[in-house]
Amino acid sequence: MKKSLAAVLTLALAMGSLTACGGSGSGESAGSSAANEASKETGSVSIDKLTVAFVPSKDPEEIVTATEPLKGMLREELSGLGYEVKDVEITVGTNYEAVGEALSAGTADVGLIPGGTYVMYDDGAEVILTATRNGLTKDSDDPAEWNDGQPNPFTDEQVTYYRALVLAGPSEKGQALTEKVNSGEELTWDDLNGATWAVMSTTSPAGYIYPSIWLQDNYGKALTDLSSVVTSDSYGSTMARLASGQIDVMVSYADVRNDYEKQWNEEYGREGSVWEEVGVIGVTPGIYNDTVSVSKASPIMDDGLKAALQQAFINIGNTEEGKEVIAIYSHNGYQEAKDSDYDNERKAQEIIRSMNE
Repeated sequence: MKKSLAAVLTLALAMGSLTACGGSGSGESAGSSAANEASKETGSVSIDKLTVAFVPSKDPEEIVTATEPLKGMLREELSGLGYEVKDVEITVGTNYEAVGEALSAGTADVGLIPGGTYVMYDDGAEVILTATRNGLTKDSDDPAEWNDGQPNPFTDEQVTYYRALVLAGPSEKGQALTEKVNSGEELTWDDLNGATWAVMSTTSPAGYIYPSIWLQDNYGKALTDLSSVVTSDSYGSTMARLASGQIDVMVSYADVRNDYEKQWNEEYGREGSVWEEVGVIGVTPGIYNDTVSVSKASPIMDDGLKAALQQAFINIGNTEEGKEVIAIYSHNGYQEAKDSDYDNERKAQEIIRSMNE
């Protein structure tokens, strides 16, 4: 089983790297061509409302505030592509599944969702774009190499994958786990099972799926086998729990410490820096980036609008103003995607289902 898991995840990382090298150049012209054809054939199309849904990977109010400028940007870009949208509505789901269900039901037209959520709801959703993001300076498989007590700044390199981390906090148990890793010792299952963990929704790649695969690959166990696990509604609340010592271990995307560096001291009341007090005890292979997906059930969605949305998001990601908005999700731009890009995510989901049986 361990060998098959390693093969699946190695292939996932390789596919992400290949897409990073070759995907973005042709995406812009293809989307533009299709959108322009739709505009020529139908003229200007009027749309009363376009609903864009986000998953709550951060505080919902923070997401709504940060993405407010996206409304005007989308209206402007879509107008130039033949679609006059009167109103763009931004919503944040109560959880990841809620956004997938909204896309399936057609109550949301567009969703910015992780790959894990997409493959769970691909009967009702269609992927049109994959996000690109800046790579991180630290990107090692060895958790100890992430624990030098120094920040982990972004690089200029654009990547189509990210890693999940298993992080130990400042509690007595959390510090003991980090010290053991830093000393070069292997963590045992008893070490991990003796800690209180926080996880995200079961469709969250970084907050559930890939950490569970990491446990399976290294210990023959899953998150469901742990004695003490709580489910969080956002990474912000998880970091607050970690800071207070309510939990010892959390799982998250690799740059979560970057995102909550200030809050760690100013809001959560810690004296040491997040880089000193939160240690990495596990690193997963690369996870294919978030999607921009559209609803198959949306009454306004057709091939022309899909092509226009592709080009609109690509254009927005190519501007400094747009980058500021999509940075809320650590996105730096977008390139065209296809359903088969997420085949390895489907394999990961199958592994999770088999572990839970």
